[in-house]
Amino acid sequence: MIIHALKANRTFTIDYDNDMFRMDGKPFRYISGSIHYSRIPSYYWKDRLQKMKAAGLNAVQVYVPWNFHEMEENELNFEGDKDLVGFIKQAQEVDLFVVLRAGPYICGEWDFGGFPPYILAKNPNTIFRTMDSTYIKYVDKWLDVLYPMLKPLLYINGGPVLMVQIENEYGSYFACDYDYLRYLREKALAYLGQEVILITTDGSGDGYLKCGNLEGVYATVDFGVTMDPKKAFQPQRDWEPKGPLVNSEFYTGWLDHWGFKHSTTGLDIVAKSLDVLLAYGANINMYMFEGGTNFGYWNGANYPAFLPVPTSYDYDGPLTEAGDVTDKYLALRQVISKYVKTPPMPIPANTPKMAYGKIEMKFAGTVQDLLDKLRKPNQKPVTATYPVYMQAFGQYQGYALYRHIFKQDYPTAQNLSVVGIRDRGYVMIDQVPVGLVIRERIHNLSLSITAKKGQTLDILVENQGHINFGSGINNNTKGIIQNVTIGTTILTDWEMYPVSPELFEPSTDTFKSTGTPYYSKDGRFMSPSIYVGQMPTLTDPQDTYLDPTTWSKGQTIIRSNMAYNIGRYWPIAGPQIRLFVPKPYLAPNTVNNVIMFELEMAPCKTQAGCTVEFKDKPLINATAHGPYHKYMSQEIGYKYNWHSFH
Repeated sequence: MIIHALKANRTFTIDYDNDMFRMDGKPFRYISGSIHYSRIPSYYWKDRLQKMKAAGLNAVQVYVPWNFHEMEENELNFEGDKDLVGFIKQAQEVDLFVVLRAGPYICGEWDFGGFPPYILAKNPNTIFRTMDSTYIKYVDKWLDVLYPMLKPLLYINGGPVLMVQIENEYGSYFACDYDYLRYLREKALAYLGQEVILITTDGSGDGYLKCGNLEGVYATVDFGVTMDPKKAFQPQRDWEPKGPLVNSEFYTGWLDHWGFKHSTTGLDIVAKSLDVLLAYGANINMYMFEGGTNFGYWNGANYPAFLPVPTSYDYDGPLTEAGDVTDKYLALRQVISKYVKTPPMPIPANTPKMAYGKIEMKFAGTVQDLLDKLRKPNQKPVTATYPVYMQAFGQYQGYALYRHIFKQDYPTAQNLSVVGIRDRGYVMIDQVPVGLVIRERIHNLSLSITAKKGQTLDILVENQGHINFGSGINNNTKGIIQNVTIGTTILTDWEMYPVSPELFEPSTDTFKSTGTPYYSKDGRFMSPSIYVGQMPTLTDPQDTYLDPTTWSKGQTIIRSNMAYNIGRYWPIAGPQIRLFVPKPYLAPNTVNNVIMFELEMAPCKTQAGCTVEFKDKPLINATAHGPYHKYMSQEIGYKYNWHSFH
């Protein structure tokens, strides 16, 4: 037996001879679930943790997304919904241990796999997850902040953290840079102490463990439902002949992509497989136990086909996106009760949900009308001869407007080519929409246009989420990343404006607007525009769901005393229709403004008639228009069989 810790009478060790963990010398097995504090308002952390404890779990597994705490260089935030230490302490209060996945890479269908995009502003050619000098410089600074915060929280120091994972599924990455893994190991040990147990997690296959495994770090695996635990764990045994069996990601469900059917995994097969694995003596973490929500712009995107993840990260988990108990939860709780001696605590009640009905939405202005209100005060546009990628001018998420003034007439139709679009570009001439250019859709990277000298070409670009998986995390710039041409002419002299709808603050003048958007000749598109409505005054707000069924695509913000970016809506694509609006995002006894940044087409063409409705039930398994896959087969131009790790 190798002793990893002997401090203050608290020890957590690996007993290799007996294939188990030991806590304070006694045999220990953890049954845990994944939730992500970054996807759940801090107001609800205790509720979710209590429901995990009530299911019979004794641990929670959690990622630390670097960019959630440091989106801007040197601007660190560990407060409120970002209070990592507070979350860990709440887990301890509920009597749950913690398995911490510290990164710096997490994947998790999270924007950029947790990396801050400012690194791309420093060097767009950075090779992430290697000893690349730019990358390591910023990883080093980040871990110098993170690890000192974590050390007092280790179990051996009186906290709940049992183990710390370095990197994540590194064996699935092309680089196979052992020097990088050794650097992460030594960095962790230097700050956390030689006694800490470090782990890795990789897919259950020799090919994954070959590059993900590292001496001095305990290798664990991940896999979904199985009836053959010996076969499933064999790759771990090949690399760790002795020690506890650990499945760090036992999949209770699966992720979604816009335009594809909602993923589900039957409760019977999940419960039966969990029973088999627990009977086999394994340590299990259920991924996910509650998925939560990709609020704002935090969703990632898959690769090699660019497939962004929806706002909902429900994952068909035992707890819903809103933290409600499901039949799957009850089935897994019953299985766990066979292996846990102490009876679980009573299950906390589900949180109330309210249907607040329809509210009228009023046109406030086009993106061009409101450009000054959609960026920070005194934030001037960036000017350059050629288009500049978004990260280079500090727009790390969301939207940007690229503007060019035509220097000559184009009286006959010419191809306007935007081959470097990342990810979705709304093209307008003097605010009138002329079409849409889309990443991954090769036959829709150019538009036939005519134009006159002095007219304004605007391209509003949506960053739909940075790629979070595979080699696609490199070259992960956004905006317009190559020259724009008309015919054979390269268009030069551009202005670039950050566009952040969450900065828009309605005023009394907002509701006096008498304007309307501009519409394309074919009637398919309108100029991207802001619409604003007001919820009825709420004395005791509750969770609710915003239903944008009649809208097309865009972003929703709830603003009262502060702005809450609820996330992206895209009902024409699905599978998610309704957006979860949690109670703490609604202010009592004051005005809650609802802001819709509609990119394609609002449900009304006049000042009257646009509404949005708040309902009391989710809808994440449908499309507003037409069958599954039809939209994406038209949108992308092909069907793609995807697979992703976490």
